[in-house]
Amino acid sequence: MPDTKGLRQGGGPDEPGVLDRALHLVRFLRAGCPWDAAQTPISLTPYLLEESIELAEDIIDGAPDEKLRGELGDLLLNVAFQIVLSEERGAFDAGDVVRTLEEKMRRRHPHLYGDAEERPHWEAEKANERGSEDVFAGLARRLDPLSRAQRLQDRAAGIGFDWEHAKDALAKIDEEVGEVAAHLQGGERDALEQEIGDLLFACVNVARLSGLHAGTALRLANAKFEQRFRRMAEVAEERGLVLGEATLEQLDAIWDEIKGSDR
Repeated sequence: MPDTKGLRQGGGPDEPGVLDRALHLVRFLRAGCPWDAAQTPISLTPYLLEESIELAEDIIDGAPDEKLRGELGDLLLNVAFQIVLSEERGAFDAGDVVRTLEEKMRRRHPHLYGDAEERPHWEAEKANERGSEDVFAGLARRLDPLSRAQRLQDRAAGIGFDWEHAKDALAKIDEEVGEVAAHLQGGERDALEQEIGDLLFACVNVARLSGLHAGTALRLANAKFEQRFRRMAEVAEERGLVLGEATLEQLDAIWDEIKGSDR
């Protein structure tokens, strides 16, 4: 079991100079490279988003450790860059960032740092910290829709507006499916769009209450579909079928074969 005494007392990791080395690297780049010297917090945000997404995708795809190490380094560079830029404008430094992190984690882990026996409900704790502030204040505006739906639901759960079990949310899916079916009959595009949105939102609730992230589940489903579709196309070609000319029944039969072989 790792030694957590230093962390319990608010101390740092075993290698306190590692972050300093990343910061020193950025300062060196800023001093010697015109491109790095010209960067601002805003100009670097596309790279920060890109590196975060690339890392997340590599984790989901099961990339080798060497690839993950490189992507983590790229993300760390972007974090270090933002800290150095904050230092330069006199806003805060790395010590401030780490202290704020430590204080937040101590508040949210009273079962580790205090006398609580169980881990508290994080969203409820964060709701207490926000006080009378808007429940949804501070949520990232540019989250993808699935992730934002999950975070909206998390925030609502923090003040007790939530189902107790995933099976309760599952019943809501059945209700929304019925409403989608009814609007498919009616052909009202705007109403149908709203009902499909409600159905997707209900699916996110089931994922969340099951301890899963809907966005991750969909990424895995996308990858699985892509892989199976490519295999289906290969098998179809081997059997003399031409995509675009083969019937749905022919392709569906191959799809079922591939799906069965995956089990």
